Amino acid sequence: MKFSIGGSLKLAFRPWVEGLENIPAEGPAILASNHLSFSDSFFLPAVLDRKVTFIAKAEYFTSPGVKGKLTAAFFKGVGQLPVDRSGARGAGEAAIKSGIGVIERGELFGIYPEGTRSPDGRLYRGKPGGLARVALATGAPVIPVAMIDTEKIQPPGKVIPKLMRPGIRIGKPLDFSRYHGMEHDRFILRSVTDEVMYEIMKLSGQEYVDVYATAAKRQIADAEKAAKEAAKEAAKEADRAAKQAEKTGQAEKTGQAEGTEQARRESKAGSADRDGAQ
Repeated sequence: MKFSIGGSLKLAFRPWVEGLENIPAEGPAILASNHLSFSDSFFLPAVLDRKVTFIAKAEYFTSPGVKGKLTAAFFKGVGQLPVDRSGARGAGEAAIKSGIGVIERGELFGIYPEGTRSPDGRLYRGKPGGLARVALATGAPVIPVAMIDTEKIQPPGKVIPKLMRPGIRIGKPLDFSRYHGMEHDRFILRSVTDEVMYEIMKLSGQEYVDVYATAAKRQIADAEKAAKEAAKEAAKEADRAAKQAEKTGQAEKTGQAEGTEQARRESKAGSADRDGAQ
């Protein structure tokens, strides 16, 4: 299934690749990539001859019905590995355990250090968990990868993808064996992660933002919520102003009508007085 999906993707989108020679022909390695689109996990494996295993939430593999079975078959076919997010430590520990298992089998393990897709196309701070801990626990080389323009193919909310050529740049392997066994030192984890993110930034050309993408998404969501509430309040204020203006207009019309009637009565009374005088 991987080859049929990969072949279809290459035929339809014709992705360009640089640095393919940096992928080892055999043996374990960690592919650490930026994350722009849901399709990143499909395009990267499509251009490689070797299988790449990424992690995905277990719900993709356990949904009921025909659609659920098709979804599970699809994710298994493209090398996705289910991770149970339940438990005290959630997906983090499960991802690390799964990644170590993939490396110990001598395979390629794909991971997104940012932890989630970029909300605006910029490169965000890497999380010092899965990537660094798997690398230091196994001694496997880390290969930085940059996905280019994949977010433009199917932006959030778009159902039909745009046919265009995405790009993939693959950097030279990074060796962190000097830190082997230090996977519980938070300063080492931070240093390893930052070094990998720097290499990804050089490959991708993205603007780097020294905050986590999850925090940025919360900020964006909060800003959008505040903007919606402000717009709603402005609409209410405009409605109140319109109603007040309508009331004022009606009062003015009533006053004008009463003035006209008063003038008519006074004119009529004046005419009667003149007739009586005659």
